[in-house]
Amino acid sequence: MSKIKILPENIANKIAAGEVVQRPESVVKELLENSIDAKAKNVDVIVKRAGKSLIQIVDDGEGMSEEDAVLSVQRHATSKISDIDDLERIRTFGFRGEALSSIAAVSQLEIKTEMKNDELGTCIKFEDGEIIKEKGSFSKGTSISVKNLFFNTPARRNFLKSDATELKHIIESFKIISLSHPEVNFKFYNDDDLIFNFEAGDIKERLKSVIAENVFEALVEVKENTEYLSLNGYIAKPNYLRKSKGEQYLFINKRYVNSRQINHSIFNAYENMIEKGDYPFFALFLDIDPKHIDINVHPQKLEVKFEDERNIYNFVNAVIKKSLGSYDLVPNVTFNSTNESGEKISFNRTQISGKDNFSDRPDFSRSNNYQPESRRNINYTPNDIDLLFSSINSEIKNNAPGSEIPHPFQDTENREVYHDKAAGNQISENKIDSLFIVQLHNKYILSQIKSGLMIIDQHVAHERILYEKALKSFNADMPFSQQLLFSQTLSVDPGDYGLLKELQPYLLKLGFEIKFFSKNTVVIDGVPQDVKIGTEEQILLEILHEYKTNRREKQLEERDNLAKSFSCKAAIKAGDKLSDKEMRILVDQLVATSTPYVCPHGRPIIIKIPLDEFDRRFGRTS
Repeated sequence: MSKIKILPENIANKIAAGEVVQRPESVVKELLENSIDAKAKNVDVIVKRAGKSLIQIVDDGEGMSEEDAVLSVQRHATSKISDIDDLERIRTFGFRGEALSSIAAVSQLEIKTEMKNDELGTCIKFEDGEIIKEKGSFSKGTSISVKNLFFNTPARRNFLKSDATELKHIIESFKIISLSHPEVNFKFYNDDDLIFNFEAGDIKERLKSVIAENVFEALVEVKENTEYLSLNGYIAKPNYLRKSKGEQYLFINKRYVNSRQINHSIFNAYENMIEKGDYPFFALFLDIDPKHIDINVHPQKLEVKFEDERNIYNFVNAVIKKSLGSYDLVPNVTFNSTNESGEKISFNRTQISGKDNFSDRPDFSRSNNYQPESRRNINYTPNDIDLLFSSINSEIKNNAPGSEIPHPFQDTENREVYHDKAAGNQISENKIDSLFIVQLHNKYILSQIKSGLMIIDQHVAHERILYEKALKSFNADMPFSQQLLFSQTLSVDPGDYGLLKELQPYLLKLGFEIKFFSKNTVVIDGVPQDVKIGTEEQILLEILHEYKTNRREKQLEERDNLAKSFSCKAAIKAGDKLSDKEMRILVDQLVATSTPYVCPHGRPIIIKIPLDEFDRRFGRTS
């Protein structure tokens, strides 16, 4: 006697339903997508007891004939595709023909539908595999009621969470679909109370309705259209960060998806502007010919595979960087008078991450009174303010060309320049005035700009320059090394000896020429041109120490770790005196980097004091 049997249809349907209908939210999602496929302009969602007792979706779409209404609850019955080739050009949300049959298998389903040109419509009731048909006059479009979900599968019903949790999932799915179709008017009723009324409009209006009225105060527009694919939408400025995921909305051909590759591309575009574990808000719409993607890889169609994943990753990354480049990321500094004896300095922070983070993280919650430019006041005494300006006059007098010291910036002919249009656009209004540039306490560079005074931290500025130069060297096959007149011999411990051998290919590309001998002895024959003569041994050992620390504490990728370690240790230090020429070269190279606002570790490079602040302090009224 055969052990293998064909399951009865009712059991097979209930098993299949488990893949599509996992909770009430799954029903809402599937039915909303059907309404959109039916070209509805108005959709109402009605739920009771978080969808456990009732889910009703009412739309004014195309409606169905009696024949189609009966077929719609059959497995694999669909109007979306007819042959295998249709799978390569799917623009609809549904196409498998599983949703209604799966819902009908685990609930009491009722469909009322009427087409626009028909005088009478059809009512279909589906219970325990039986279909009851009735004729009647109904509203144009389709109304689907799902009652007593999982009534016939008590095990699944027992696994449902509390009403509050299930309602939260339903609302999240409702908002996602509402975002993807701003041209549709959506209403949401919970236990007969109207909770949401998203009127039809454009994506801007829909974002205001779904997220918050003041959402655009913290967003940057993304817009890039090509023949192959297009990317449009909005991303958060770096000052709007979350410590958890949940406000990242990616739509591919208006379908909400989860894509690790695209998300990583977006996060990577923020580079050092955000810390690990921070997640910026975004709502992005990627449009691509369906034949270049496969959405038939997940029961709920939440995943997608790309034909050319690498190029799409690079495209998204470049577009996000370009979009961020349209926003001025330099924080302003203002001095606010108080009733206290001292002054307070406020950093109008647009982005700064890392250990020095002094930003209050804003959100768009209406109850939090979101302020677009978050500030934190730090006590700043009159003596501190005086210190900021005390040496300007003496520096102007004493900063003579004869005081120059040997420095890596002196070689202007061979220096690397990195051009990035986005970065150039970001600081177009902050162009350095060629008539005024001084060094403050051998730490900071002060320069006049159109909007006031710009202050640059010379160490982290040089870090940014060397970091990008190092990354470029890794991708090039022509390392440039500065040969030493006398080779440097040093003994290292076995661990460092092994690490040097491991990193030798990358060190060579940076410009280090190292030979290995027995007894843990290495000889340095050449170094990068950015390493000062006489510090070769010290710099190499410091790079190794920094590399090991980063690897232990931050788990950085090998090349990124080495680039950051090199830039940190080879950069000019606070206390190094720079000539006028060196400062100008430093600023010129900084402006040419892709991200001239934060160092590789996330510390700020530049701050501004607006001219208005000077006018206020000096009592100028105009």
